[in-house]
Amino acid sequence: MNAVPHLLIVDDDEDILSLLTKFFSKHCHPVTVAADGAAMFAALEEHSIDLVILDLMLRGEDGLSLCRQLRATSRVPIIMLTAMADHTDRVVGLEVGADDYLTKPFDQRELLARVKAVLRRTAASAAPATPAETRPALCFANWRLDVTRRELRSADNSLVVLSGGEFDLLLAFVEHSQRVLTRDQLLDISRGASHAAYDRSIDVQVSRLRYKLEADPKNPALIRTVRNGGYLFAPKVTRG
Repeated sequence: MNAVPHLLIVDDDEDILSLLTKFFSKHCHPVTVAADGAAMFAALEEHSIDLVILDLMLRGEDGLSLCRQLRATSRVPIIMLTAMADHTDRVVGLEVGADDYLTKPFDQRELLARVKAVLRRTAASAAPATPAETRPALCFANWRLDVTRRELRSADNSLVVLSGGEFDLLLAFVEHSQRVLTRDQLLDISRGASHAAYDRSIDVQVSRLRYKLEADPKNPALIRTVRNGGYLFAPKVTRG
């Protein structure tokens, strides 16, 4: 990460680009802007970008498609801007790998707070660990979660790609195995107590984890739904 995080704002509304550029520059963030997907990928090639703020509704290729493409090749954090009334768009945004979302119209200070929160999580995961800080891998049901490297590997040592949000949620489950956790508890553990509660965001990421972990995602054995309770991570977890 750059000493001062560099933001890329992708929106086809020139007024919003101008407003956010001035706002984030005032708060000492270098800002690059792009009006479409081609400009976004060109900016990512040219600059060392620490976080992308991506509007859902773009002329041409939409934000969901661009988020999906970007997540397939990069772990750069993505905050998606969505329409206020459409909860489905928020859910799909999380499904394709966005780390957070914010509805329009939004308060600039709230967006700044979301940016800082996502960057803190990214910085914490990227910080090199000293020997004393190194945490052992967590093993469960033939899976191995390397906490220091933030990697998930299968029984044959294949790397399974997780978004930052998926990793944080899986870590919350693994570190609280065989306990029922409510959606609010999972939000608090994986994203911090200051994050606005939105139950479906947890449900979406649980669904994504199931498709990556479970032999039969429709009949999950690892991450179980507890009626009127939340979720239970069933496997026994060992360290080593």
